[in-house]
This record gives sequence, structure tokens and C-alpha cells, in this order.
Amino acid sequence: MTTLMIGAVLIGGGATIFMDIVALLRHRLFGIPSLDYAMVGRWLGHLPRGTLVHRPIGNSAPIPGETALGWAVHYMIGIAFAAVFLAVAGEAWLDQTTLWAPLMFGVLTVLIPFLVLQPCLGAGIAARKTPQPNVARRRSLFAHASFGLGLWIAGLGYAHALQAYGLG
Repeated sequence: MTTLMIGAVLIGGGATIFMDIVALLRHRLFGIPSLDYAMVGRWLGHLPRGTLVHRPIGNSAPIPGETALGWAVHYMIGIAFAAVFLAVAGEAWLDQTTLWAPLMFGVLTVLIPFLVLQPCLGAGIAARKTPQPNVARRRSLFAHASFGLGLWIAGLGYAHALQAYGLG
């Protein structure tokens, strides 16, 4: 169990870093913006005040520390997703880190922003209230697929580290 908990932190953190590097490269090379995690922090900051849904979040009052909060939660979610993946895939996946399972899991995680985050930020289910919903959907799918690829890459690294230290 400890191997999976440590794995969730390292693999989830690594996958999220990979996702962020891909987003940074897409922005630098193609001018494609990624999610502004300050808006996630703003949304979370308004929850204790009783506001779940914003119309849109950009019109809501800023929250002190919203950028740091948003980024911290982004990484915590990546770790939580990795924990769920590892709980489902089990230690057997660490013995044979195949690509398809984490890639498909990463794509599946897009349901959380489509059904929870985007509606709460005022963008509607699957970004239907945005000016270009299909563009927003493709960007979300790409981001979550890159997270899945990151799960695989980080999983390979973690599995190799376990073997190198005789823990796997």
C-alpha cells in the first residue's frame, strides 16, 4: 500500500508536470493558451462564501492567493487522479507499465472538467457556453491525454526506481 501511496504522489506529480510542460510548449510554439489556474483558485475561494457556480468566473471578485491556491489544487488533483489510476491498475501495472491504460485513463479524466469545473466556472457543460466550444473541448481532451501520457512516463520512471532499489 505504501508503494502505491508514494507512487501516487510521484507519478501524479510527474504526470502533472509533464502536462504543464506540454501546455507551456503549446503556448510558446503555437500561441495556444492553457487554463488560468488562478480562476480555479478563485472558484475554490468563493466556495466557503456559498458560491458554487459563477457567470462567468472572470466577473467574480478576486481572492487573495488565488493563483497559488489554483496551482496547488491542480497538483493535488493530479496526485488524486494517479491514486485512483494506481488503485484500479494495481501494483501489477508498475511491473509492466503499458501505455494504453494510463492514456485512456487520462482521457477519461476530462469528464471532471467537462461536468464539474467548466459548468462551475460559468462555461457550461463541456464548455458549451464558450465562444468556440469545440476548440475548448479539443484543448481539454489534449491536456488530459498529455496527463495520461505523463502518467505512463512517470510510471516508467517510478517502476525503474523501485527495481533499482530492490523495492519492486
